[in-house]
Order: sequence, then structure tokens, then C-alpha cells
Amino acid sequence: MTTFLIDTGTPRRIKAPVMQTQINGMASPAEARIRVRHFDFFYADAKVLHGITMDIPDRQVTALIGPSGCGKSTFVRSMNRMNDIIPDAHGEGVIEIDGRNIYDGGTDVVELRRRVGMVFQKSNPFPKSIFENIAYGLKIGGVRNRRQLSETVEKSLRRAALWDEVKDRLNDSAMALSGGQQQRLCIARALAVDPEILLMDEPASALDPIATTKIEELIWELKENYTIVIVTHNMQQAARVSDRTAFFMLGRLVEYGETNTIFMNPREKMTEDYVTGRFG
Repeated sequence: MTTFLIDTGTPRRIKAPVMQTQINGMASPAEARIRVRHFDFFYADAKVLHGITMDIPDRQVTALIGPSGCGKSTFVRSMNRMNDIIPDAHGEGVIEIDGRNIYDGGTDVVELRRRVGMVFQKSNPFPKSIFENIAYGLKIGGVRNRRQLSETVEKSLRRAALWDEVKDRLNDSAMALSGGQQQRLCIARALAVDPEILLMDEPASALDPIATTKIEELIWELKENYTIVIVTHNMQQAARVSDRTAFFMLGRLVEYGETNTIFMNPREKMTEDYVTGRFG
């Protein structure tokens, strides 16, 4: 198979592999935080995901790549059941988080979405102050103590690498922030409720290169404490930020493995054609 190089921009730090070689996306039970088995998804009668099986490791970044309409966003939204709000949409199969199938009938979806945070493609700050944007989820959860709110707001903004830029204007409208700052604010808002897993659907697609670099650096730092799954169309971004990469095509998982392998020595010809820009 052809070997090729991709310019990944800022050099990635060299890290020792923490997972054993996987076959067909399967990891050992101790390593997988999210386990997906034979997962299908339907919009009414239209089947858009076909038998997805893969293991997603803890405290790593897993990138989902593939052309538009291949099922990446549907799959990532299935991990916290955001698709439930779409009429006649439903999933079949198993997505386990910490050994529990989130599609079991007794699943508390509100608690699931607290544990599995979501950052969307377009930043969506509330028309409130910076402080109130971060505190909103806490207040919904019953937190009223002002000191606790203030401490969590600061902690979340620091985690999102935004504190130094906004600490003197917490009462200003979040709508006055730049696009990149708004996206980091949305990340901080997701972190405020203390999730364990963070899903990101094209979080930097609408940002300029400088803001994109800040988001990528933030993702790298956050993986020390969170399991992160990111959807991206940007091949260089996937190569820079992710530990593992999954290539989707027409609702099917074509190939999944360590990012270096997917980009440098993929098993499937279709994967090679996509990551080298021959189609997509």
C-alpha cells in the first residue's frame, strides 16, 4: 500500500502508545470507555447508520472523518441521545458507557447529557452575560450558592483557556465576544456541569486559523481529564489533535485505528483515497 505524508502544521508531541493493536475497532474491556456494538440508526424508515462497532478509549481524542452526509454527526449525537429530539428517529443496537447501554429503557437522558457534554459546529451562546452563560446549567441543576457559582465559572473558563481574556468583563454580554471566544465559552459552559465525556461536532469549522489553533490546543489539554470525540472534515486537524481516527462512508465504519496508521498506512484503499484527497 502506498505510504504518504501529510503536513500537520504544528508538530505533535510524541507520546507512548497506551492501547494495544486493535482489530476492527475492538479494544480490551479495561481500555474502552465507550463500547459500540452493531449500532444502527434510522430517521423514520431511512437507515443512516449500519452496524457500527467500535471501542472508544478513555482520555484520548477520537476523530470521526468522512465526506458530508456519511453519518458522522448522527453517530456522535447518538452518544448522548441528542437525536431523540428528532421525530421518528431511533437507534438500535448497543452504545455502552462504563458498561451500561444508554439505549436501555430505564436510561435517565438528562443525567446522560450531563455526563456526556456536547459542543456544536456553530457557537451558540445564550443572550446573557458571560457569567450567566457558564452558570446556567448549574442553576438548572439547583445550585444557588453564589460563591460556588463563582468558583465553578472561574474554573470552567480557565479550563477553556478563556479566563484571562474575560475575567474583567464577566457581566458583559457573551454576544460581544469574538467567534473563537464564543466557541471556547460554549466549551466552558459544557465543562461547568462536570461531564466525563465531551462530544464536539465540527467545533472549529467556522473559525479563522488563529482561533482554530486555540481550539486545537485546548482539545489537547482537555484530554488529560476527558474522553473526547470530535467530528471534523479537516484532515490536518484530525492528524494534529487525535489519538485515534474513524473513517465513515455512507453510514458505515470503513476503518478505525491509531491516527498515524490511518493517515500513513491505512488498510483500506477507500481510506487511502479519502485522506489523500482523491475524493470527498
